[in-house]
Amino acid sequence: MTSDERPPVVELTSEQSWKYLEHTFHGRLAVSVANRPNIFPINYFAHDGVILFRTAPGTKLAELTVNSYVAFEADGVHSDQAWSVIVQGTTRELETSAEIEAAEKLPLKPWVRTEKYRFVELSPETLSGRFFNLGPEPE
Repeated sequence: MTSDERPPVVELTSEQSWKYLEHTFHGRLAVSVANRPNIFPINYFAHDGVILFRTAPGTKLAELTVNSYVAFEADGVHSDQAWSVIVQGTTRELETSAEIEAAEKLPLKPWVRTEKYRFVELSPETLSGRFFNLGPEPE
């Protein structure tokens, strides 16, 4: 099939979307408090049907405490293809020592050299994805 025969946009199933999340480690977390949206770049680990990330006390963690319903987006771009996955769901900070110990064993390290000892779990409620066949504009 040539690039002209491939559809420009393909809707991904939930399972396909999750596979992309499992093989990517950077995305953006969108939160909203008092009708004021905020977006945070995060590194994450998709594992056992949830998305885990680490954080330190600050704006992001405070806003998640006020409104745990969030959106998350991850994407990738290659030379002639791209994809984007959006997750909507709820977050909670891991609190028990067993949860934290299990999370510490996962390959989830801070992106920058700062101490991030709080773990947050995002449980998806909706998951949608698109795959894009890139190419020249139609004439």
